[in-house]
Parts: sequence; structure tokens; C-alpha cells
Amino acid sequence: MLAVQHSAVVSGPPSVPSNAPEHCPGTESELAGKADACNGCANQDICASNTPKGPDPALPFIRDRMATVKHKILVLSGKGGVGKSTFTAQLGWAFAADEQLQTGVMDVDICGPSISTIFGVASEQVHSSSSGWSPVYVQDNLGIMSVGFMLPSSRDAVMWRGPKKNGLIAQFLKDVDWGDLDYLVIDTPPGTSDEHLSVVQYLKESGIDGAVLVTTPQEVSLQDVRREIDFCRKVGIRVLGLVENMSGFVCPGCKTESQIFRPTTGGAERLAKETGIQLLGKVPLDPRIGKSADYGVSFLDEYPDSPASDAYLDIIDKIKKILGGELVL
Repeated sequence: MLAVQHSAVVSGPPSVPSNAPEHCPGTESELAGKADACNGCANQDICASNTPKGPDPALPFIRDRMATVKHKILVLSGKGGVGKSTFTAQLGWAFAADEQLQTGVMDVDICGPSISTIFGVASEQVHSSSSGWSPVYVQDNLGIMSVGFMLPSSRDAVMWRGPKKNGLIAQFLKDVDWGDLDYLVIDTPPGTSDEHLSVVQYLKESGIDGAVLVTTPQEVSLQDVRREIDFCRKVGIRVLGLVENMSGFVCPGCKTESQIFRPTTGGAERLAKETGIQLLGKVPLDPRIGKSADYGVSFLDEYPDSPASDAYLDIIDKIKKILGGELVL
């Protein structure tokens, strides 16, 4: 069960009728009226008809909300556990270090939300007003939105099928009062499924500036990133570049670096050459990155002398330049 303060209700997606059964595929799905869940539903005959289905009614509202967002960036990777959310957080912290920039971070990892914890605001709740849901602000120019704020406790599982996930993502885009943003960074789950397709569909008219793909050096991760690259090309998302995370280990004491995950097939560097995609940089392992995430503080601010901080800032500076700006820190 989800809870949002001041009557902001997490409803099903617009394409799911209010009287639909629990696992309704949605009226716009090819399985509408044909899935097992449709048996006995009062809407089954209508959904199964050949009547053309209109555009998603959420799209105009999303277009209006996104009109005040200058840059929209996806953080992707086919593999889980490679550090997407951590990288997303550092990207958000770095953008927000410039007090003149307004930054938003949206967590669409519906079943595994972690952004609220990484930013140190897991105990906060979403508030609503006449202008929509208000993001949770980490600082004056850095707001975030995650399903993690709506769970009764951090132990509660979100067991949703595609239509309900799609509906919440639509609400994050159309109902959240993001205001004027310079950057909206969207953290995604592993894979190329419901959440990714929903974000691409809902932001098609507004435009996505590009995606940053995060990987680790070993081939088992690179295999899934190749699939993510294929996904981006098929749906028309520009790949801003590759980031190799956990690229070596930095000793906090002596600052020396050693290889933990060896790039047996050439790592992200070789993948970048094979695909013609820019390698934005390599971030070494530093155990204090995990510590910072657990405590909800900015690693860049806490440990500016770490080689990992240097790598993060170099990568983020490249992203900023690709998008047409200089990073001010």
C-alpha cells in the first residue's frame, strides 16, 4: 500500500478502467480484452473490439510539465548492481553545486527504489498542493521524487505489473510540480522493459537529451550494456557516453589502485571503440562511496581528494559540455 500526504493518491494508469481486475493489461495493450485477467471483466467486449485506441490522455499534461525542463538525462545499464543510482546521485549533487542551476532527480526503479536513501531523505513523505505533488528537496536547488517516499516502510515490497508501473511513472512526469529545471536526471532499473519503454513513450514529445550507460569492467556486465545500447538505438535515444564504474580499487590510506574486476575482454574502453560511443571515464572503487550512500551525504563533498571524486567530476564535466554548458564548482 502506498501513502502520500495531503490526499495525493497513487492511482492506476489512465489506460486502466477504475473497475478493472487487478492484473488488467490496460486498454492500449495488444492484450486488451484477451488476457486471462480480462475473463469476466465488464469491459472485456469493448477492449477486445477493433475500435482504434486513442493517444494516452496523460501525454498533453506531461508535455506541459516538461516544457519548463531544459535537459532530461537517463542513467541506464542492462545489468543491476553496477552503480547506476550512485552515479545518478553524484550527477545530481554535482549539478546542484552550482547554486544558479535547478536540478531534479526522478527514481523510476519502482521495485527497487534507493535514491531517497542515497540522498539521506528516506524518512520524508510526498506532499501535494493545488499545483501537484511537491518533490522532496535535499537542498534549495535539488529536488527528488521516488516511490520510496510512498511506502509504509523500507521493507515493503512493490509487487506491480507493467500497467501500474507505467501509471506511476506518468504521475511522476505529469503530477509532480518540478518547476523550472535546468536538469532532470532519471534513474532507471536494470534491463530494457516496462519502466524504460514508459519513460521513452511519455517523453517522446518533450525530448530526451540522451542517456549515460553505466557498466563495470567484466564481460558479464558488458553483455547487458550491449543490449542497452541496442535498445537506445531502436527507440532513438542518443547515447551520451559510457561510464566504467568499479574500475580498480583505491586504498583510502595509501591511495594506490589495484584491479578487482579485471576487464578480461577489454572493458568499457574496448566496448566504446567497438560501438563508436564516447567513453566518458572510469570511476575506481572507493569503500567510502558506499559509506556516503548509506549516510545520505555527497561523496564529492565529503571526500574531494579521492581519485574517485576526480573521476566523477571529469565525467560530469564532459556530460555538461556535451549538453552545451560548463560545470561550475
